Amino acid sequence: MRKREFRWRADRHQRVGPPPRRRPDRGQTAIEYLGWIPILLLVALAAIQLGIAVYAVQQAGTAARAAARTYSMQNGDAVGAGKAAISDWLADGTEISPSGAGVEEVTMTARVAIPSVVPGIADFGRATRSATMPVTDR
Repeated sequence: MRKREFRWRADRHQRVGPPPRRRPDRGQTAIEYLGWIPILLLVALAAIQLGIAVYAVQQAGTAARAAARTYSMQNGDAVGAGKAAISDWLADGTEISPSGAGVEEVTMTARVAIPSVVPGIADFGRATRSATMPVTDR
């Protein structure tokens, strides 16, 4: 004996065929992306600015150490040595000064201007680092 297949019969008033298609949302996705783009740009710029600020702090430490080392060993051009030790694009806004020069040790302080990602928008101040080195026999 053969199995019977059971088929639903459509009501007289029921539509037979594929289900009706929904009308597509025209342009909704594009509008949503346009709303998120400014937020994503701000987050990206903030991340880049944070990276530049951290790099400026690191460069200030490098300049202070190089200046203190040069001054302690040779009593030479410590400011020039400190500026030569850092990136050229940060060296222009860098101030290096001795904050304590004694007989046994010397302390040099470097102040590096933190550049802005968008020029003219904000002043992020200066990154300041100091380094102390023992004075060797000259």
